[in-house]
Amino acid sequence: MITLKSAREIEAMDESGALLADVHRHLRSFIKPGITSWDIECFVDDFIQKHGGIAAQKGFEGYKYATCCTINDEICHGFPRKQKLKEGDLIKVDMCIDLKGAMSDSCWAYVVGKSTPEIDHLMEVTKKALYIGIEQAQVGNRIGDIGHAIQTYVESENLSVVRDFIGHGIGPTIHEEPAVPHYGEAGKGLRLKEGMVITIEPMVNTGTWRMKMDDNGWTARTLDGGLSCQYEHTLAITKAGPRILTSQGDE
Repeated sequence: MITLKSAREIEAMDESGALLADVHRHLRSFIKPGITSWDIECFVDDFIQKHGGIAAQKGFEGYKYATCCTINDEICHGFPRKQKLKEGDLIKVDMCIDLKGAMSDSCWAYVVGKSTPEIDHLMEVTKKALYIGIEQAQVGNRIGDIGHAIQTYVESENLSVVRDFIGHGIGPTIHEEPAVPHYGEAGKGLRLKEGMVITIEPMVNTGTWRMKMDDNGWTARTLDGGLSCQYEHTLAITKAGPRILTSQGDE
């Protein structure tokens, strides 16, 4: 079932999103060679708690951690671990926050230390694809308009869009209807309505979009070992256009 959010509910989700954005701003300087993704997990969990929030991913469908820390060829749902990050690693940190019952969800990508031209291109295209998708999140448009715009742009840059993991509605729980693919046909799918709150979260690979699962049953990685990147925002569909609820202000 799709729930349309009231103005009051959207304001509450905006406050939750502001806290989540603040976590990501702090991670910019926290992430460096030699730390571990377990250090990131502890930092994020502590930050959320100190600011009155709850790490909503903990316990969701059996997941144990406040963050998903997904590195290099991992696409999503990577477990935090005690292996040190090294120069040139590409890490994606995804988290959900429940602030007084209001949900927000955002993933951001970080390069550890010095980058490479390949990583720079992948990050740039993935982030631009996110905002190209958000531009299509207008009252009266269809879900397919979002996915088509993202897929067309990404493939024009000789990269691929993951099919197996998609965006979604959010609130009152983490995953709600509607499903929001990052590929598809323009003019197809559910029509967007004022009050919908969704995530757009393209996962973009340097090689094939196809994936395989690790033995832990959670972590997905690229089938060919290529790099994968992800950026994600939570946004509300409003008459005035899409309202990004997890904006970092200068991203």
